[in-house]
Amino acid sequence: MSDTPVKQQNTAAYYGQAVASFAVALLAVALGIGNLEADVWVRAFLGIAVLYLTTSAFTLAKVVRDRQEAGQIISRVDQARLEKLLAEHDPFQKL
Repeated sequence: MSDTPVKQQNTAAYYGQAVASFAVALLAVALGIGNLEADVWVRAFLGIAVLYLTTSAFTLAKVVRDRQEAGQIISRVDQARLEKLLAEHDPFQKL
């Protein structure tokens, strides 16, 4: 018998909420930087910093997800090997 974990799927509402939350946060930061009483070069620097932070966050999320998926694949291969060995093993076979 195999106890494979059920892969969870995100609902459309959860996906929509995540996208909307990201858009609102990015818009709020952009408005905050735009209304900041500072020189143009300071606002440009902050804008570049926000874009860099955003792309870094996406990259980190992808790396973490890829590492988790690779661990699950290795675990499944090891589990399949163990199940095959147990299925082939006959404890009553004479040596």
